Amino acid sequence: MKSIVLILLGLLLTIAFVSAHNSEEFNDAVARGRPPYSCPGNCGGEHTCHVKDNKCSCYHHGHYREVYLVFKCINSWVDCGKTYTQYDVTIVNPTNCNILDIYIGYDYSFRLRDSSSLWNMVRISHGVMTLPSYQESINAHASYTFGFIIEGNRQPNFNILYIRF
Repeated sequence: MKSIVLILLGLLLTIAFVSAHNSEEFNDAVARGRPPYSCPGNCGGEHTCHVKDNKCSCYHHGHYREVYLVFKCINSWVDCGKTYTQYDVTIVNPTNCNILDIYIGYDYSFRLRDSSSLWNMVRISHGVMTLPSYQESINAHASYTFGFIIEGNRQPNFNILYIRF
């Protein structure tokens, strides 16, 4: 029963995100059956899609250096026999362009303590998060910080999947 509720909640959140997002590119991608963070050139897995001036470039994860993530462990503690760790992650934009969209992928290592343990980002599907609706962009030469509390103390694995300037 719990899994059905979680699936329905995920679908409702996805529908809410799709209806709240007014980007033509987003709607076009969804209409073609691609996730909104897919590059028009379809970079495929293990790559970051970089869209600037409507031109798509694909970079292998780990080789994309313009925008990057900085992890900071805030605290770790044990509660009822379980270890929890709080992290802040800063998205650093050293470029001369504002980031209009960014999608960050994660894997099994991102085990949130509970549904309220992620702030300043929104999970849009299993394995993908993006900026919340109130954060329309990340300015040039600026940064944006989000945080979370996970079960365990291992830093989770994140990859930038898609950036649109």
